[in-house]
Amino acid sequence: MKVIKAVMIASCFLFSVCVLSVHAADVAKIGIVDFQKILENSDAGKVAQAEITKQGKKMEAELKKKGDEIEELKSKFERESLVMSKEKRDEKEREIRININDIKSMQVKFRSDFKVQENRLVIEIQNQVFDLVEKIGKEDGYMLIIEKREAGVMYHPNSIDITDRVIKRFNTEYANTSKP
Repeated sequence: MKVIKAVMIASCFLFSVCVLSVHAADVAKIGIVDFQKILENSDAGKVAQAEITKQGKKMEAELKKKGDEIEELKSKFERESLVMSKEKRDEKEREIRININDIKSMQVKFRSDFKVQENRLVIEIQNQVFDLVEKIGKEDGYMLIIEKREAGVMYHPNSIDITDRVIKRFNTEYANTSKP
């Protein structure tokens, strides 16, 4: 009789532990956020992309202009080199080499400036999104929200991906802060 009573008590205890652990699993909310998708689809991301593209085209135009100037110098040199003195020819070749080095330096500087500008805009958006994700996490009781690409997530059900919700809310907050 005592053995049956002990087995019953142990069974009840085991059953309650299992029920509680199953219930606790339902409470743990985990969310996934795709930051790349936010950059591509949010209003702020689109503005940043447009600004980056505009800056890139401006730099490209300056490089093309400088390249055209060098090509003009080269063709002029080729036309006139036969009638130039050796000193004048050496001077023009030196001028062309200097211009070629200038354009190479300009390319390096533009790449660096472009990367800095792009990183600045992405970090600005990233900070805003992180703040927003933290708000959503607290409001909706998420236990964990993971960035899809950087966290190395191999699998997730689409039901826990809250990226679209973050984009909608981010667009609303961005619209409110960007109005003059």
